Amino acid sequence: MKHFLGEGWQLHPAGGATGEAYIAQQGDQKLFIKRNSSPFLAVLSAEGIVPKLLWTKRLENGDVITAQRWINGRRLEQSEMNQTAVAQLLSTIHRSTELLEMFKRMGNKPLTPFSILKGLEMVLAEQDVQNDHIDDAMMLLYKYANRVESNEMVVCHCDVNHNNWMVSHDGSLYLIDWDGAMVADPAFDISLLLYSYIPRSDWEKWLEAYGIAFTKDLYQRMLWYMISQSVEAIIWHTEREAYSEVIRWTNGLQSLITETKEQFEGAQN
Repeated sequence: MKHFLGEGWQLHPAGGATGEAYIAQQGDQKLFIKRNSSPFLAVLSAEGIVPKLLWTKRLENGDVITAQRWINGRRLEQSEMNQTAVAQLLSTIHRSTELLEMFKRMGNKPLTPFSILKGLEMVLAEQDVQNDHIDDAMMLLYKYANRVESNEMVVCHCDVNHNNWMVSHDGSLYLIDWDGAMVADPAFDISLLLYSYIPRSDWEKWLEAYGIAFTKDLYQRMLWYMISQSVEAIIWHTEREAYSEVIRWTNGLQSLITETKEQFEGAQN
């Protein structure tokens, strides 16, 4: 990969789950280099959602190498996720027609409640996960899947963990690591962010900054998607024997199950 950069450049692994990211440095100049990054990086860069894309090159084996401007900054702390800027950037992403059209042109099928259930069933069939709460959760997910189907489909990041939010020294905010992005109900992203980081007393204020009201319909969709993501997280951490995380997510799932029964079944009475 070094021959793309020319002489004098040093290449170092940048970490990350895929091992395909590097920092290239020549004197004071630094670039973020990635192999097979999101094909939507150009649109994300043009809209200021990720650091500026400088160039893209294709290798002989078909791999694509991208170079982005290196940002001198840091990842957001958990407490900073309550900032108005976070809500506004996520809203900008969800309202991007350019991003949505590109995803559709690439043939991305929307992530729906029933496609999520199908995926969870496949993983559960492969993994030996013994957890009664997952059984209860799956029953609820199936029971209310029809109730949470929505016609509103946007590009969701699908991993709005605080570690994927970066703020530069000049105060610019970015959402990075788009490898898992999908077309889905915006409640998919909103649910994980609110339940993970925002106190309940601040939900309405955060959603106001995002640009929507906290309705019963949104609340029910958030609950459904948060349960599905919790089940996925428990399976993921169980596979990696990260049992403290399994316990943490299972405790959260218990509360969500109770909350869901109150919201959905209470609404029927």
